[in-house]
Amino acid sequence: MPEFLNLLPPDEARQRLLEYLPRKPRSESITTESASGRVTAVDIQAAEALPAFPRTTVDGFAVRAADTFGSSESLPAYLTLVGEVPMGAAPALILGPAQCALIHTGGMLPQGADAVVMVEYTQSVQSGEIEIQRAVALGENILQAGEDVAIGEVVIPAGTRLGAAEIGGLMALGITQVSVACKPRVAILSTGDEVIPPDLTPGPGQVRDVNAYSLSSLVEAAGGTALRYGIIPDRADRLFMMAAQALAEADIVVITAGSSASTRDLTSEVINRLGKPGVLVHGVNVRPGKPTILGICDQKLVIGLPGNPVSALVIARLFIVPMIEAWSGLLSHKLTGRVTARIALNLASQAGREDWIPVRLIAEGDQYRAEPVFGKSNLIFTLVRADGLVRIAPDATGLQAGEQVEVTLL
Repeated sequence: MPEFLNLLPPDEARQRLLEYLPRKPRSESITTESASGRVTAVDIQAAEALPAFPRTTVDGFAVRAADTFGSSESLPAYLTLVGEVPMGAAPALILGPAQCALIHTGGMLPQGADAVVMVEYTQSVQSGEIEIQRAVALGENILQAGEDVAIGEVVIPAGTRLGAAEIGGLMALGITQVSVACKPRVAILSTGDEVIPPDLTPGPGQVRDVNAYSLSSLVEAAGGTALRYGIIPDRADRLFMMAAQALAEADIVVITAGSSASTRDLTSEVINRLGKPGVLVHGVNVRPGKPTILGICDQKLVIGLPGNPVSALVIARLFIVPMIEAWSGLLSHKLTGRVTARIALNLASQAGREDWIPVRLIAEGDQYRAEPVFGKSNLIFTLVRADGLVRIAPDATGLQAGEQVEVTLL
C-alpha cells in the first residue's frame, strides 16, 4: 500500500502544477458593468484623453492668474464679469485682461483663463464687477486635458482583476465592453459511502456533505465557476466514470476523499487512469492536509483533497485558489483588508480636517512602504494606480516620512 515517502513543500508542489497550465487563458467579451471581479485578458489602452478638456474642480470664477497676484482681503483685485460658463457645452466667451467668468464644478475652462478662484474668496460688489480676495497660482483649481490619462496609455494591464475603481475608470473612458479571461470551471466530486446530502438526517456513521459547499463558495470567490457532481460511493468504476465526465466538462477537477489509506489509494489510481501524466505529487509537507494528491490529466488539473473539512479548505486555499488565478492569467494581486506600512514621504495636512491619501504599497522584506499616489479627487485613475488609503486624523497636521500608518486596502 503506497504511503507518503516524499512529501513536497507547498511551494514546490504548486510550481510543478503551474508548469502544465496554459500560458494564455481563454477569453470572452462582456459588458464593463458586469465585469467586476473578472480578470482582463488584454492590455486596455485609452483611446482618448481624460479629462478630454481643461475643467474646474470648484465653483468660482475663471480668471487669468496674473490678474489676481497680490490680492487679499485687505487689498482685493477687481475683475469685470463677462459671463457664465454653460455646463455641458464649450464656452463661447474669451477672457481678456482683468476679466472673469462664473464657472461651476466640472465646467470647461474658457479660452484665456488659466486658473479658478473659489467662490468663497470672492464678492460681488456691483453689477458686472467681482472682488477677488485671494490670489491664485497658474493652474490652481483646474484639471488639464490628459492630466489623468493620456491618449494611447495602457490604463489597465492584462491580468488585472477589475474592481470598483477600474470599472469607474473604464466607464470614464467610454469603454463599455472589455475582454476578460473566461472563468475556469471547477468540478467538485464528493466521495464516501458515509457522506449524505446536507438536507438529510445522518444515521449512525453518516456525515453531511460539507466540502462540496464550502469549496464551491471558495471557488466562486476566487473567480471560478463551481460545478458540483454530487456524492460518489467508494467504488473505483463509479468514481472513474464521474471523474471522466467532470474532466471533459471542467478545467479543474477536485475530488474530496475520506482520510483512510485505501480511499487515498483509490483516488490516486483514478487520477492515473484519467490522463497523462497523472499523479505528480502524492503527499504535501503541510499540516493539516498531508494526504493531498496533485495531478495533471491531459493538461487539466486534478486535485485529491482530504475529506476532513478543515484540511480540505486549508489545501484548497494553498492550491485551488492559486490555480484558478493562474488559469485566469491573473498577474497583479491586490491585498484585502488592512495592513500596516511606513509612509515614504512627509505629508502635510490641515488641522481639523480628516484626509485620506491614496498610496501604492511596496514590499520591503516582511514590511510595506506606502508611497503616496498624488492626484486630484476628480481623477478616477488615481485610485486605479493605488493599493489603499491612508487616513490622516483631523487633530494631526500631517505625517512624517518613516511613520507607521494603517492602510485601508482598496
